[in-house]
Amino acid sequence: MSTSKRFMKLGALAVAGALALAACGQAPGDDNATGGGTKGASNFKACMVSDSGGFNDKSFNESGYDGLKKAESDLGVQIATAESKQESDFAPNISNMVQQNCNLIITVGFLLATATGDAAKTNADTKFAIVDSTAQDANGKTITLDNVKPISFDTAQAAYLAGYLAAGMTKTGTVATYGGIKIPTVTIFMDGFADGVAKYNTDNSKSVKLLGWDVKKQNGSFTGDFEDQSKGQELTKTFIDQGADIVLPVAGPVGAGTLAAAKDANSSGKSVSVIWVDSDGAVSNPDSASIILSSVVKEIGASVEDVIKTTKDGSFSNDPYVGTLENKGVGLAPFHDFDSKVPQDLKDKITQLQQDIIDGKITVESPSSPK
Repeated sequence: MSTSKRFMKLGALAVAGALALAACGQAPGDDNATGGGTKGASNFKACMVSDSGGFNDKSFNESGYDGLKKAESDLGVQIATAESKQESDFAPNISNMVQQNCNLIITVGFLLATATGDAAKTNADTKFAIVDSTAQDANGKTITLDNVKPISFDTAQAAYLAGYLAAGMTKTGTVATYGGIKIPTVTIFMDGFADGVAKYNTDNSKSVKLLGWDVKKQNGSFTGDFEDQSKGQELTKTFIDQGADIVLPVAGPVGAGTLAAAKDANSSGKSVSVIWVDSDGAVSNPDSASIILSSVVKEIGASVEDVIKTTKDGSFSNDPYVGTLENKGVGLAPFHDFDSKVPQDLKDKITQLQQDIIDGKITVESPSSPK
């Protein structure tokens, strides 16, 4: 089923939303998941709705949740959350937050674009922000609303550096990437990664092969969801069998399957590493730090806290926030356990490439880049 068709179903869900509020999930371990906040908190209430990956995805939902919790402690705001388990939860979860009189509702992920647009049009007095997307109508078309602030990230820039790194570090001459669902916030990573590999090949007269994504055809490998880790494990095993020794999963929790496949391969004598996405994987997955080369990071938490602060201060704007290398909204994480293994000349080249992108000497473009 196409993404736009899936989105069209969400409009009907808004009607049924009031009947399903009791089923809305909570962030695991969060005593304030259905409302409240710190004792003595202000009257401002910031709320968040996850996509189906949940708040423990060690990726973008968790990063957004971390920003919400930090705003609670730093700014003294009240918070509430609703954790979605499936697409049918999106509209009722947002309705739940509206009924809790949230001043700002942050929805996390492209998949909530239509549900966010529908709710914002119906509740003009409530302010919304959406991570990794704009508001959309039932046909998947972008709509601009006075009460919705898009929070997006030009991750192609940082993924370009990751692609160059992977090409410079592979021992087999083959690297790979795959996505969860074929949506812009996924393919933008894959585009940047592919272009970074191509840049390395051009600079060094090499022919490192990329599996899983054809940037020209805009087509490649996807597991079809952000939940089933076994699919990520199986697809990664296929890549490893084809010679890949560095894999970039752009699939939220599904990426844990890639970590498992890499560990299995390494236990049999191979040397496979992973480049994580969204958060610093070596920090969010400490048990796998020894196989995580680096991560393509989106500073989702910091952007969420900033939007909460400006909204609380009365400075809400629907102007899009776009994270770039220049404003440090995206970046390449430290090499952690691999720091001594990455040659200094490769480190220096990546640093130079980053500066060249910031200075406009190199333009990293993806059809999915924020406009």
